[in-house]
Amino acid sequence: MIPTWVQLAYLAAAVCFILALKGLSSPRTARRGNQLGAAAAVGATVVVFFEADLDHLWLIIAAIAVGAVLGVVGAQRVQMTQMPQLVALFNGVGGGAAALVALIELEELTPFADVVPTFTFVATVFTIFVGAVSFAGSMITFAKLQELITTRPVIFPGLPVAFGGAFVAAIAIAVVAVVSPQLWPGVLLAVLGLVVGALLVLPVGGADVPIVISLLNAFTGLTVAAGGYVLDNTLLLVAGTLVGAAGTLLTKLMASAMGRSLVNILFGALRGGSTLGAGEASDRPVRSAGPQDVAIMLAYAHKVIIVPGYGLAVAQAQHSLRELVEVLDERGIEVDYAIHPVAGRMPGHMNVLLAEAQVPYEKLVEMDGINSDFKHADVVLVVGANDVVNPAAKTTPGAPIYGMPILNAGDAQQVIFMKRSMRPGFAGIENELLFDPKTTLLFGDAKDTMGKLLSAVKAL
Repeated sequence: MIPTWVQLAYLAAAVCFILALKGLSSPRTARRGNQLGAAAAVGATVVVFFEADLDHLWLIIAAIAVGAVLGVVGAQRVQMTQMPQLVALFNGVGGGAAALVALIELEELTPFADVVPTFTFVATVFTIFVGAVSFAGSMITFAKLQELITTRPVIFPGLPVAFGGAFVAAIAIAVVAVVSPQLWPGVLLAVLGLVVGALLVLPVGGADVPIVISLLNAFTGLTVAAGGYVLDNTLLLVAGTLVGAAGTLLTKLMASAMGRSLVNILFGALRGGSTLGAGEASDRPVRSAGPQDVAIMLAYAHKVIIVPGYGLAVAQAQHSLRELVEVLDERGIEVDYAIHPVAGRMPGHMNVLLAEAQVPYEKLVEMDGINSDFKHADVVLVVGANDVVNPAAKTTPGAPIYGMPILNAGDAQQVIFMKRSMRPGFAGIENELLFDPKTTLLFGDAKDTMGKLLSAVKAL
């Protein structure tokens, strides 16, 4: 019987988790929400040490200490542009941990198979398999985003057969583990989960990878919830359910922002429908200009819209961009930032990057709120973005981003693209807007070029 004070502590932690999620829904309250959730997790962990007699106490403390050091060092050193990779790593570790705990529980419950409810074994094998899928899939997504392996879809003859065979075999082994509980089918199920997870993510390429991270995050939440049922821990059940629900909703929102179905995102590469990742630079002629020419275009504009993208973040040019906008504001030029739902690599990623540079939140306008304003803009300045303004999403059936809602940058009087090169965006396809007569390209590293553009505007 769990003591009343422990149940109350877990209830308080669960409430804090819910309030933390609510806080994360707005940039203004996100830091407080994050701190509240972290404090609740720490508190719930501390309760465990007073609730029960723990074996191998010093090993547990040592493991927590090592994990805390790795977490603090990793969080301090990771760049904001690498946050999706960090999310993938943490998510994978969570799924793997849930699978390992479930394996241990399977071994301990096996001698009592006659009295343990069947659904407990169902929840256990579910946690083993889905946790292993989440771990393997998350490691692959990390490697793709970190460019340790190619970001392009990895497919080979027989991949659908291998995936389907591994999945069917996993179901068969899961049935065996439930009907005749033993450790060996659990271990085999975990191995099959690793195979399924890898084969699920390898065919995903380019801009689709972050969506898969969100899906795997939902998987991990479900494994934690199922693990909470197995361990008779209500807090784990609540926390896992929250993570699973949030990950599912985020996956749906990201898929909608890409104008794609989840099935197409996961298996589109098998019929040529996935985003491709890195591609070859185009050698088609374009109109380019220097910082002085672009500065004149901006200085004589009445309304300017900034479209920030991942390239801005990689170059760490957001601070110089904020200074440029402040100078334009002082001269009476109306300036707004147009934020696409997947402008970074995950929803809200670009908002955080710009908030880090002290950009006023009220200047960040979401796609639905600003798309009608592009036709009134004298200049659109696209900084390190590509796919989110690519007209192929509207005009080219069969393109991997066809159907994705985009920012209507092409409706403006003039479009300026700040790009390092003519390489395509994360989706791996060419952007026809680059070759439009109204478009001017300003080549160079975004941070260096933004500094020169800022100096040129100030000099006018």
